[in-house]
Amino acid sequence: MGNVGKLIALFTNHDDDVYCFRKELIEGLIDEGYELLISCPNGEKLELMKDIRFKYIDTQIDRRGTNVITDFKLFVNYYKLLKKHRPDVILTYTAKPNIYAGIAASVLKIPYISNVTGLGSVIKKKGFTKRFILYLFKKSFKKSSCVFFQNQENMKLAKESNLVTGKCELIPGSGVNITRFPLQPFPSNEEKIVFNYIGRVLKDKGIDDYIEAAKIIKKKYEYTEFNIIGFIEPTEMSYKKVLQELQEESIINYHGSQRDVKPFIKRSHCTIHPSTYGEGMSNVLLESASSGRPIITTDVSGCKETVEDGITGYVYKAGEMEDLVSKIELFIKLNNEERKKMGALGRSRVKNSFSRDIVVNAYVKEIDNLLKGSSSG
Repeated sequence: MGNVGKLIALFTNHDDDVYCFRKELIEGLIDEGYELLISCPNGEKLELMKDIRFKYIDTQIDRRGTNVITDFKLFVNYYKLLKKHRPDVILTYTAKPNIYAGIAASVLKIPYISNVTGLGSVIKKKGFTKRFILYLFKKSFKKSSCVFFQNQENMKLAKESNLVTGKCELIPGSGVNITRFPLQPFPSNEEKIVFNYIGRVLKDKGIDDYIEAAKIIKKKYEYTEFNIIGFIEPTEMSYKKVLQELQEESIINYHGSQRDVKPFIKRSHCTIHPSTYGEGMSNVLLESASSGRPIITTDVSGCKETVEDGITGYVYKAGEMEDLVSKIELFIKLNNEERKKMGALGRSRVKNSFSRDIVVNAYVKEIDNLLKGSSSG
């Protein structure tokens, strides 16, 4: 195999990102004969990948921090790491690895492929901070061999802002492993109608709207259940007390971070994803739809693309809690066969348009082309 001895380095900001979104890509590249080096902060999800052969480097990242000195240290760390290991191709994901690993790779003249997992949080910033971050993105994307975008809106915005002037492609998010998330039997509604929020507990993810909607719905429909599955973002630990009180009042069931969300999806009727800022492409929604669960989400980029409104779920206006409540009520008033059909149509849509195989194949093709180009040059 011509790729033996070729090293691919993957940079991201969380072990969750590696296991949940990149595992099949890593396995696919290893099957192609490449060696893999992974750089991210250590975490328990890497334990679930111990049977896969790869080099690992623990790299601490303050994901949401804006300290210039801390970020410069991250750049220096990436530079030293790349200079030492000299990978043949680098894959970068999430904001800080995209920026700092990308710039380090361009300085060292190592080819790299960027992946924009969402520009929403950047767009919401103002003034100098926003201009500076956009400048860094532009600098990192300038020498990128290819920038993958996860939704049309982000790609259009990046082109119009001149963030990207070279090659870029649209892929269906990180895709979803339709085998790992098979069609699940739809639950009956004899006892309860179960709703899930799956994701980080974070204001930008619309957690406040989910909580308020749960309070209103629980008063009108006692036979509903609202779950929250996910860790509280370290910068927003005030939610710890809030969720504890809501649990005591039987409004919310908080389950914390879970290694496997499939059992929670299985017993649910619907996933609600109330994100108020644009994402790359919501994996939570793709995994839920792949499992045959209808979804209710917002009209922001990275969320709305995962739903056929009124057919596989419902789309509502981001930040409009009353609109969210009305969509939940619409769902409650369906009979269970209608809900089941909605979920089955969502599964078919994901299989056809959002399979992770599409993403893996796009990467394998781009890497092969890059290496063929460098060897012929």
